[in-house]
Amino acid sequence: MTLIPYIDELACAAHGDCALAAPEVFAIEDIAVVTGKGSDEAILKAAQACPAGAIIVTDEQTGEQIYP
Repeated sequence: MTLIPYIDELACAAHGDCALAAPEVFAIEDIAVVTGKGSDEAILKAAQACPAGAIIVTDEQTGEQIYP
């Protein structure tokens, strides 16, 4: 499975927990979250670490929402 993270920009408060959990996937730049590529495990770990619940994870192939 390949997971794709989407950032809900209205919910994101740029806490940076996602960048700490998965620095290969997320970075905080100018109070915005920039996504990169990483393992499914790293993407899920970062989404679960987000205190604002601003990371939505979907399956690339099916479009099914995996998290939250």
